[in-house]
Amino acid sequence: MSANDPADAAIRARSIARYRSRAAGYDATCGPTWSIRERAIAALALRAGDCVLDVGCGTGLSLPLLRAAVGDEGQVYGFDQSPEMLAQARARVAAAGWSNVTVYECAAQGLRLPAPVDALLFHYTHDILRSPAALGALLTQARPGAWVSIAGIKYFTGPLALANWWVYMKNRGYNGAPGELRTPWDRIAPHLTDWQWQPTQYGMGYLASGRLRVEAAG
Repeated sequence: MSANDPADAAIRARSIARYRSRAAGYDATCGPTWSIRERAIAALALRAGDCVLDVGCGTGLSLPLLRAAVGDEGQVYGFDQSPEMLAQARARVAAAGWSNVTVYECAAQGLRLPAPVDALLFHYTHDILRSPAALGALLTQARPGAWVSIAGIKYFTGPLALANWWVYMKNRGYNGAPGELRTPWDRIAPHLTDWQWQPTQYGMGYLASGRLRVEAAG
C-alpha cells in the first residue's frame, strides 16, 4: 500500500471525523487505561538524552511522562492527524513551557522528523498499526535497535469471545478500520526483535514490545 493509497486515505478521513466528535471529552475516558500507558512507556527503557516519538499522540497525555523520562537533554516528538486532538496537545506543551517537546499535525505517512529517534510509543494507534504505508514511514525514522512499545485493543479469546461484537463496536468509535483485532500487531512484529506481548484488560487489550531490526530502520 503506497502513501497515497485511496483506501488508506479513506480510513484516515473516517478516523479524523470520529475523533472530532470525541476530542473534547477524550481525556476523561482514559482513566481505566492509565496504568497501561505507564507500563508501555516504562517498556521503552528511556534514558536522559534519548529522543522518542509518540505515535498518534492525541491530546498529549503521554507527553509529560515521556518528557520526564528523557529529561532536559532529550527530545520528545509527537504527531496526530486530528486537529481537535492536537490542539489540546499543543496547549499542554505551551502550558508546561517545554522547549524540547515538538508536535506535528499530520498523518503518519507524511511525518518527517529532523533526526532519528531512539524509541517509538504506539499507544492505542490501531489504524496506524494496520497500515503498511504508515508503518514504513515511521520505522525508517528510528535508529536500528530502537525500542518499540505498543498498547492496544484486541479480541477476546475463549468463552469471552462471545463479546467480540462489543469490542469491535468500541474500536469502531475511534478507528477508520476497526477490524482485524485477532492479532493487531502482526504487521509490526516482523520488524522487531526481542518481541513479547501480554494480554491486558482481561484479554481485551494487549501490551507488546520489541527492538527495531537493522533492516527496518532508516
